[in-house]
Parts: sequence; C-alpha cells; structure tokens
Amino acid sequence: MGSPNFASASPLEAAAFDSPRSPASDGKSKPAHIRFLASHTAAGSIIGKGGSTISDFQMLSGARIQLSRNNEFFPGTSDRIIMVSGSFHEIMKAMELILGKLLHEEEDITDAEGRSRLKLLVPNSSCGALIGKGGSTIKSLIEDSQANIKISPQDSLLIGVRDRLVTLTGSQEELLCALDLILSKLVEDSYYLRSVSSPWPYLGVVLPTHPGVPNVHGMSSSEPSAIGGKAPRKKAVSGKSPDQNESVTLNIADEHIGVIVGRGGKNITEITEVTGTKIKISERGVFLPGTNDRKVTITGSHEAVSAAEELIKLKISDHSES
Repeated sequence: MGSPNFASASPLEAAAFDSPRSPASDGKSKPAHIRFLASHTAAGSIIGKGGSTISDFQMLSGARIQLSRNNEFFPGTSDRIIMVSGSFHEIMKAMELILGKLLHEEEDITDAEGRSRLKLLVPNSSCGALIGKGGSTIKSLIEDSQANIKISPQDSLLIGVRDRLVTLTGSQEELLCALDLILSKLVEDSYYLRSVSSPWPYLGVVLPTHPGVPNVHGMSSSEPSAIGGKAPRKKAVSGKSPDQNESVTLNIADEHIGVIVGRGGKNITEITEVTGTKIKISERGVFLPGTNDRKVTITGSHEAVSAAEELIKLKISDHSES
C-alpha cells in the first residue's frame, strides 16, 4: 500500500519566531516534530474552511502541519493524529497558534475543572528521557511549567503500538511551557529524531516497519512477509474468496504460548478483537508429534487471519529481542 494521503498544505515562508523560553542551541536547530491527538471536531477547526486555517498557520509559523485522514485514528481511541514538523521555533509557533484556536473554540479539550488538556504521542523508547532517574526529570518538568504531566503506563500499550500518551493539563501558557521543555528534551534523543522518518505507523492498527499487516479497514500495507520465522505456517485453506472464512494452524513452541496469551489473557484478547478472528490453542501438555510445539489455530477471513498471524509473530519476536 502506498503512503497515506493527509490533509495538509505546503509550508510557506514565514517570519522567524523568537521564543523567550527557547534560546538557540545545536539541538534546537535540527529538524524536529511533535505529534498529538485531536478529536474529529478539533481537527476540523485546525483545517478550517477549504483548508484556510491550516494554510494560515503554516504560513505564519513556517512549520508543516499534517493530519491523518478522518477515518484513521490512534488505536483504542476515536482521535486523529496530528504532526507538526519543522525547526524547534517553527513547531512552537505553530503549536501556539493551534492551541489558541482550539482553546477558543473547542470545549472537548478541557477537563471538569476547566483546565485545558493536550495528549502528545511519544515513542516508548524516548519516554525515559522525560521520566529521568527515579522520576527526577518529569518532576522538574512539572515544577518548571506548572502543568500537570502524566505518561501512560508502559504495560498499557496495545500490541503493535510503540507510542505512549503524554497528557498535559493546565492553562494555555502552562501547556506551551511544558511543550517547550518536553520538546527540548526530545530533540536531544537520537531515537526521537530518527522516528520522524516514519511518523504515521497507525492506520487503525498497522504495525510499523512490518509490511503485510492489514489495518482495521481491511487494507493490506504490502505483500506479506515473515517476521523472525518463529511461527511457521503449517497449513492453510486455499481457493477461498476474501470474504470466506479459512483456518490456519501455526506450530508455536510451548515456551512462547504465555507470550501470546498474556497476563490474564490480555494479549490474545487484543489480537482477536483487533483482527476479528477466533484463536484456539491446544491443551497444555498436548504437543505436535516429536516436538514441544503446540497448535495455534486461527479462523477468520483471509485478511484477518494474516493480520492475526503477523501480530503473533511480532509479539514473539519482540519478546525474544527483549
């Protein structure tokens, strides 16, 4: 599948933006980005009639603003993904414009106490830079910005999702100060800067860097490819149309069954819910002849079965590498 289309306008020349909180530095001169979530109505406010607002914001800030399509949400939410990219100062100017617009027009970004809320997406691998040893960094970020900052637990990540939510709550000034401090930390993280080359890993649930896994809209990202070779396909029913059910049996080493099932059945439940398949695992102690492998049978449409198979392979691969 080719690159998705996004609602965006080409960035235009803009006057330099000088933030009193952000003196120039080597890190802040590098291309950077920030990603956050927005409801459908908030995304519409950012785009504006005929794209007028997003064009104005890009012209005034010099940053590029991209939005996922209106049917493409961050997994587990009904929110679209928005990415602002450019220099540090361009991003901060664009976020100042965006927040000003949203806080003026949208009630759904405020909490019960009337404080504004912004949900950032940060790669799990980069969250350590925000937390710090013993939580020292995030404590400092909260004290310096006066914003409330919460990072979603690592164990709450859905399968295939590599981003954690960093939720900021406070006034517009506090949010912008927190953003400034957080982005200052992230631009020093080499992984975060590299992640800008693939800023859109989620179309429903599309596994980043692992082609062949369909999204929740039933579209395949490319030709199927195996991951790690740890879960070979034993047999498959062929010659059926995409809408007909088929069954695939995988030979999975007994030691990996716990990884697939997850604590309290969390992982296998997520796989079946995301793909719409049924998954049956052979009884404990019942192995395929001459092996320590157990049978994992996946039933569903061809697209759904392929997706579940790749999710299982990815889960095993991630566990083996950790």
